[in-house]
Amino acid sequence: MRVNDIMTQLEAKHPGESEYLQAVREVLVSIEDVYNQHPEFEKAGIIERIVEPDRVFTFRVPWVDDHGKVQVNIGYRVQFNGAIGPYKGGIRFHSSVTLSSLKFLGFEQTFKNALTTLPMGGGKGGSDFSTRGRSQAEIMRFCQAFVMELWRNIGPDTDVPAGDIGVGGREVGYMFGMYKKLAREHTGTFTGKGMSFGGSRLRPEATGFGALYFVDKMCATHQISLIGKTIAVSGFGNVAWGAVTKATELGARVVTISGPDGYVYDEEGINTQEKIDYMLELRNSGNDVVEPYVERFPNAVFHPGRKPWECKVDIALPCAIQNELNLEDARRLKANGVILVAEVSNMGCTAEAVDFFLENELLFAPGKAVNAGGVACSGLEMTQNAMHISWSNEEVDRWLHQIMSDIHEQCVVHGQNGEYVNYVKGANIAGFMKVADAMMAQGVV
Repeated sequence: MRVNDIMTQLEAKHPGESEYLQAVREVLVSIEDVYNQHPEFEKAGIIERIVEPDRVFTFRVPWVDDHGKVQVNIGYRVQFNGAIGPYKGGIRFHSSVTLSSLKFLGFEQTFKNALTTLPMGGGKGGSDFSTRGRSQAEIMRFCQAFVMELWRNIGPDTDVPAGDIGVGGREVGYMFGMYKKLAREHTGTFTGKGMSFGGSRLRPEATGFGALYFVDKMCATHQISLIGKTIAVSGFGNVAWGAVTKATELGARVVTISGPDGYVYDEEGINTQEKIDYMLELRNSGNDVVEPYVERFPNAVFHPGRKPWECKVDIALPCAIQNELNLEDARRLKANGVILVAEVSNMGCTAEAVDFFLENELLFAPGKAVNAGGVACSGLEMTQNAMHISWSNEEVDRWLHQIMSDIHEQCVVHGQNGEYVNYVKGANIAGFMKVADAMMAQGVV
């Protein structure tokens, strides 16, 4: 395999799909040596097959707003790879959603799900619809219209969507309700459901909790104590909230959160229940800004239009969106003495930033490993639904902790290079080998 040759072909086939092409290149660079040790992969065209989605559904979603006007959005579902289980991945409602972004997310999801050791393939979906400024009735009608177009192509053993940016428990509930009505079955076709109809405990917290379990393992492996370390977090939604909560529990001090308007620096730490709970209030306000935090807690400082990566911290955790941390940010973090960076958002760092961290042998871990706790908990929800049972907080948390520990171990096994662990390489090789072996065993399908 020659990475540049494959990328040239892909760029010709899919011009302008920058996020997708970036994600593919990162994986191919990591696995090139291992792949070339398996001539049977080349003969079976594993790379050519694994970089293209199994299928993509694109559809219009017409719905009626509160003024009686018909609105039309575009909906997508990318079923990327089903070699190791039913397609699994979230639904994203945001104005920035494009086919390229969903293909990148589905591609990443394939390897992330493989790392969990649970039987789940990779998929992703969404729409350019935004819930911001919409009434609850409008959101319900859109969700129902979206599922009416999609429902025949999903199911508990076919494709299991979940939430993502712009899609929380409310939206999942509306989509599941319409699916249940159309399919006439009550099965675990969606995850992230409410506790009263098949949801799993800890699902809202799972991505952030799992990320800190992974970071804690990174620290322990490199003889670093998490206790007392300062952490910069971006975002202020579910993922950031879970990360802040668990980081505080583990003895670290989170000093930033951020939004589209800028970031908040709280030197004392976002470390009290009142402050952590206020993150939920901010998220649920629908205003998508963090500046009100300093009105509630006046010792904090708001920095408009800036990113938290300029702060002097020990650990940086991008928790918001893809490519939010660039090369300039990476250089500033290193200059300020950062010791560890972990992507809690999907592909939270640009390729140039990732290369900088690896070249300088800073501890860095990619989103497909760090944020796998969310989909791991979704997999646990699928298991509970299939068994018609519900586990306690303690049981789910124990499973989550074990899964994140196992992912970390796989990354170390495949990424160890002397005393340095290349977590990007480790995660990519571990995920790829599991999917490739399954594809080889199932023939050309």
